[in-house]
Amino acid sequence: MTRTDAAAVGRFRELLRIATVSMPTDDPAADDTAFVAFRDAIARLYPSLHGVLERDIVGGYSLLYRWRGTDAAAPLVLMAHIDVVPVVAEEWTRPPFAAETVGAGEEAEIHARGAVDDKGSLVAILEAVDALVAEGFTPRHDVYLAFGHNEEIAGDGAQAIVAVLGERGVHPSLVLDEGGAVVEGAIPGVQVPTAVIGVAERGVMTVRLTARELGGHASTPPRDPATARLARAVLRLHRRPFPTRLVPPVRAMFETVAPHTSGPLRPVFASIGVTGRLLAKVFPRLGPELNALVRTTAVVTELSGAAGVNVLATSARASVNVRLLPGDTAASAAARIRRVIGDRHIQVEVESASEPSPVSPWSGSAWDRLAAATASALGGDVLPTPYIQLGASDSRWFTSISDHVYRFTPFHLTRAEREALHSHDERIRVGSWLRGIGFYRDLLRAS
Repeated sequence: MTRTDAAAVGRFRELLRIATVSMPTDDPAADDTAFVAFRDAIARLYPSLHGVLERDIVGGYSLLYRWRGTDAAAPLVLMAHIDVVPVVAEEWTRPPFAAETVGAGEEAEIHARGAVDDKGSLVAILEAVDALVAEGFTPRHDVYLAFGHNEEIAGDGAQAIVAVLGERGVHPSLVLDEGGAVVEGAIPGVQVPTAVIGVAERGVMTVRLTARELGGHASTPPRDPATARLARAVLRLHRRPFPTRLVPPVRAMFETVAPHTSGPLRPVFASIGVTGRLLAKVFPRLGPELNALVRTTAVVTELSGAAGVNVLATSARASVNVRLLPGDTAASAAARIRRVIGDRHIQVEVESASEPSPVSPWSGSAWDRLAAATASALGGDVLPTPYIQLGASDSRWFTSISDHVYRFTPFHLTRAEREALHSHDERIRVGSWLRGIGFYRDLLRAS
């Protein structure tokens, strides 16, 4: 690792130590100190960038930078978010905000909340831009850096940034946010590393199920209490999942990887037009990620009942997290949930909903730019492929001002590293992160 690389890693670790945990503004524990400290720290650590780029503070703590190019038309937008999810410190092997390194050289791991989600991308973008500015580079087209501050709580930071850009008449030719990564073994039979680039993302909605009764003392329960009726509704929903199907981006993904697939799956993927329906039925048995690629998912995440152990619940509630595959809508999903539950005494309410995003093309100049940066910085053997982003991101708001919105985190991540997202022991290997800087640098040079 060079001295320059070591300095970049040092800046990354310093920013990871700032605990920018997002909390709702009405939470009594909410504190903006970390977000102000983070903003001040990047201004100090990246003087070249801050000497040239224009900065706006949007929506309280979100940051929007403009790097003027020789042409203001068709700009590039690079996105990331400042905030991170909370931690349960005792579950971590190492302190979650110490940013300790384990090992040596490029295989060393940096352990910290936000190492991948999403300060890994944010700091890699800063490193790439700051270095290019220091070299005297000027992009051909304008470049915007859009860093929301409350993505993890579905906040309004990114929406505020989009509103600013919309008012200024900005129509990006390419928007890139967090999303898929360079993975191996995620697609059965595929023999090469794949860069799974999200061309769309599933919608997200919260549905509340409520069963009501008169209440009373638990010593004299009714024949069919609210908790029992709610439990039946939850089980019905679990036992009758949404039907499987292959949406066009997923079909295109398997067509892309087919030539690089070994064994009997190669002809299966190559003839996806014929085998697709069968594959969609098989994939749910092969793991949660493949299951989520081929169906709208619905899972109960919260349950609540009475206020005490000896009290009958006057209302029993369940929260259902629904992720909508493109082609489904919040209205159609809510209607199906009501049919599956089949109990008119169970109240089904949609508390919030965001529809699936439009699908961006996986051909053309914007896609080609992403593919070229992937090959040059991450390895010529890495295969770019379209993908449906399984989780929600801030990028969905940008589809109102751009037809080319993509979701890709330019790091080679193992399964264990991916599973640590939003969990304990989040980490990233130094070499993987440094190559991500190269990806952003190459993409900027082509912009």
